[in-house]
Amino acid sequence: MNRQEMEARIVRYADLRPCKTAFIDAHTPGSDQKENFTIIGGGVSESPDQHVHIPLPHGFNIGAAGQPPKCRNSLHSHRTAEVFFVLSGRWRFFWGRWGTAGEVTLDPGDIINIPTGMFRGFENIGTDYGMIMAILGGDDAGGGVIWAPQVIEDARDHGLILAETGRLYDSHKGEQLPDGVAPMSLLTEQQLKLFPEPTTAEVVPNAVARYLDLMAFSDRAPAKVIGADALLADRPGFEVDFLSRPSAQTQAAASDKDTVLMPATGHWRVSWADGSVTLNPGDTASIPADIAYTLEPAMTGEAGIYRVIATDDPAGPTWRP
Repeated sequence: MNRQEMEARIVRYADLRPCKTAFIDAHTPGSDQKENFTIIGGGVSESPDQHVHIPLPHGFNIGAAGQPPKCRNSLHSHRTAEVFFVLSGRWRFFWGRWGTAGEVTLDPGDIINIPTGMFRGFENIGTDYGMIMAILGGDDAGGGVIWAPQVIEDARDHGLILAETGRLYDSHKGEQLPDGVAPMSLLTEQQLKLFPEPTTAEVVPNAVARYLDLMAFSDRAPAKVIGADALLADRPGFEVDFLSRPSAQTQAAASDKDTVLMPATGHWRVSWADGSVTLNPGDTASIPADIAYTLEPAMTGEAGIYRVIATDDPAGPTWRP
């Protein structure tokens, strides 16, 4: 594989193409400035305007959310894993039917594996535009998003209607539901009782890994972050590990599955038989299966990178508190 072919599998931060109408809350005050990015896989966007950078299936999806200060993502749930790490900014993650069951604040480099089947939301509580990178389980990411009823009702008041097909229709653009297509039905009170309301103390120890801890844990070998025997024990259909300067991959090695590399800090050089490229924070690279590569910091200074590889575990419901 030559350098040009490898570059085609790298999405640079500067080349990310946002969608500002990706989800049902795109016009709801407080959520109307967020940007959604679909980097690898089809993602869960409800808008036909969403650009997909690399549509190749990997067994999981990679995306991102960018938001200015005080902008929030509304309460929703997923049927498969949803993992975030903070690229920039300071973020509050909250959960529960009304978003009041528990919460945690994450800083750059921190990672969270949010339990499936639980309403969750997040907001940028920093002072500048922030970005979080996302990993969603499964090639179809569980078939979409399940919204808390109040989110659908608020969206309708601001001109957005979600069809039962999962497609979004925007009255601001003159769109309306096609004949024979009903709006997405609201969850009943009986259905809502099935969504757990765990406390912060129940979620955080099993869901959150701090960047500074991962830097320490990776002082001799890559730190196992998410996996059957990892710091955040789970089997969501993929594994996540974290490399720092002491645990860089200096000997060429290959995986039998495509590998995704996502730098959190520093600059990282990926080298293979026919060339090398440098990755920067915010870049996302897909290394093809069976390509032997090395992965090392390209410059002095602090450097940490997340690595994601699919497993043979089913990408269905994962851990629940």
